[in-house]
Amino acid sequence: MNDVVCRMARDLAGLGVRRAGTLLVHSSLKSLGKLPDGPETAVEGLLEALGSEGTLLMPALSYETVKAENPVFDVLSTPSCVGALPEFFRKRTGAIRSVHPTHSACGIGPRAGSMLGEHARDVTPCGANSPYFKLGKEAGQILFLGCGLKPNTSMHAVEELIEPPYLYNGWVDYRIRLADGSAAAMRVRSHGFKGWRQRYDRIETVMAGDGISAGRVLSADCFLLEAPALWRKAHQALKEDPLFFVDRMA
Repeated sequence: MNDVVCRMARDLAGLGVRRAGTLLVHSSLKSLGKLPDGPETAVEGLLEALGSEGTLLMPALSYETVKAENPVFDVLSTPSCVGALPEFFRKRTGAIRSVHPTHSACGIGPRAGSMLGEHARDVTPCGANSPYFKLGKEAGQILFLGCGLKPNTSMHAVEELIEPPYLYNGWVDYRIRLADGSAAAMRVRSHGFKGWRQRYDRIETVMAGDGISAGRVLSADCFLLEAPALWRKAHQALKEDPLFFVDRMA
């Protein structure tokens, strides 16, 4: 294990990442600085912080390429559209991917199967069978690794409970190619947001120190959120104001 992996693991522990926990990571790889072996070092640092009993999850969203005009999703080959580290993680040996055409996630660890294995049952992107929903029930954590608080897919799961007016678009019939080569079909209600800008960074004010911490991991400014606290606070904010986490675009 190289020194950078050890230092990254120590920084993550200092931020509050729990050993043997379940951690969902949103990331900016370049924010960590120059790493030996690039993204592999970042993944090793995260896995070292979690330990052998921990589970690492990353979003593998593909909504930019898989849509009504191109409704085909291949679990093994459809790329992620949310950055270099999730795309590397998706292809890493041992990683598994949930079956969802636009909002899949990948994972490694003992709870990866239970967190990801039922996502295909959902008829929305982040329903009750998605890892984003389950994270709140599993007392998981969400790490924002140098990317700020805006790219928060778990917020979609909270929004799906409230169904604010900006959330949904129409239904799309997708063709799915599974990991074993077989084919399946999924009919999913797509997210909308047309005319609205997401402002999930407002969760920092809403949580107000309850279940949120900030600090440095290597050269990256990071936030760590406790998923149950996020759910509790964000759900209450949306019940009071369904437009709290968006701004209307000019």
